Formats: sequence, structure tokens, C-alpha cells
Amino acid sequence: MGNMRNEQDWAIFLAAVCGQTYVQFEHADGSFVVPADFSVVHNFRAKSMGGISEPFGFILESPQEIIIAWRGSSSTTNWLSNMNAAQKKFKYIKEDCLTHRGFTDIYSSAREEILSILGTLSPEKTLYVTGHSLGGALATLCAIDIAANSAYSSPRLYTYGSPRVGDPAFAKAFSTYVRSSFRYANLFDVATYVPPTIYKLPRQEKKYYYTHVQTLYSLSFQNGTVELNHVLRSYFAVLSKARPEFTALLCAGNPGFCPVLELIT
Repeated sequence: MGNMRNEQDWAIFLAAVCGQTYVQFEHADGSFVVPADFSVVHNFRAKSMGGISEPFGFILESPQEIIIAWRGSSSTTNWLSNMNAAQKKFKYIKEDCLTHRGFTDIYSSAREEILSILGTLSPEKTLYVTGHSLGGALATLCAIDIAANSAYSSPRLYTYGSPRVGDPAFAKAFSTYVRSSFRYANLFDVATYVPPTIYKLPRQEKKYYYTHVQTLYSLSFQNGTVELNHVLRSYFAVLSKARPEFTALLCAGNPGFCPVLELIT
């Protein structure tokens, strides 16, 4: 994809990549559309609430880049993990910080597999980590871990509609490790407002504090329903407006790769 010239192009392209993580999950054989110039290095699995292993994304490689893409919620156990919003220590960095227990448990179940595969690839290539919704949270954990514990010290993170991931200490540490972070969030997407900044379990006094990681790239669109304000294809549609010619070439050159566009108001 040598015609990607700026961050807007990458945001559009990686949103389409995120869309294919859902396609991978929906297909029994795990198939999805691989964009031109890229090949599949690895399909990885993870475990959400209940311990059931399921496809959660893939690693792609081109002559210049590597992409790790994480899927958002597509099963009941995924949603149960989303609700497990108590916090636990994020043990993969030296800083003392806390992250969402449900997200962290999913990420941890795939961590060794992903780092092992990365160890076989060239650290000279630019590494992109991306995800939508729950996948954005998992991509955030993945990016900071990779920056701290692999040869890829400068990953580039792109997330879409991501919830909050950790406490203020985590957000601060994240900024020191991941210096290229693009968090696209629709002002009308309720998923970007959870967990709340102060979260308390019912009938318990313990409070957990949440802060978004940087850097926010704010979008504003309303599609009439909570779902359509959040789904990946809606993000892709509004981002594509900034670069319609690039998007047209991308979609024409990769049949089935781009999400179906929704009308944005």
C-alpha cells in the first residue's frame, strides 16, 4: 500500500483492516480479505470470560510494515469480559498501574503467542497495532507491552471507538512508551465513555479510576441508533470523507476489503 501518504490514509486503511477481524470471526474457516502487498503471518486466538478460545485477530506483513489487528466484541463471553471492569495490576511494565480486568485477561491469554511471532519478524519494519471497540482496548494493551518488551520500541497505535482501558497511572505510562497513538472517538459513541471515570461495584466501597489514553482524534456523527454510532463501518465512512479518492482506489483495488458505507449525518 505504497500510496498511503499521511495519517488520514493510514486511519482509513487500518479501519478497513479492523473490519476484516470481524469477517475472520464470522467465517468458520477464518478467512478474510487480505489487502494488496500484505500477507498473513499469523491468526491468533484469545480467551474471554469462560476461558473459551476463539479467533481474535491476525498479524499481517508487507515489505515495509507489520500490522497486528484485534477484533471487537462478537460473542456473549466477550460482552461478559467487557463488564468485568474491576482493575488489576498491569504486570508487563515497570510502572505501578492498573488496567481493566476483563480486557487484561483477554490480552494476557494471547500475549505469549503474539510476542513469539513478532520475534521471528524484522524489527526494521514499522509496526502498526489497531482495533475497534473491545479490540481498541486490547490493541492499547498490546502496543504498550510491545513497546516495553520487544525490539519494536515505536509501535504506531490506531483505535476506533475504544473504551477506557486503565487508571491515570496507566495513561501516563502509556504516553511515555507509545509516542504515536491515534484514538478516534465519535462524540456520540457511548462505548467511548465506559467504564466511567469513577467505577464502583454494586454494594462495595472500592472505587476504580479510569482515564483515556492519548491522543484523541474527535469525530462527530449521528446515525440514529446507539449501534450505528459505534460500529466500525460508520467510523470508516466518516474517515473516508477526508480522502475520497484514496478510499475509492483502496476499495476498488481490494474487492471486499472495505466496510459497507453508512450514511453519516
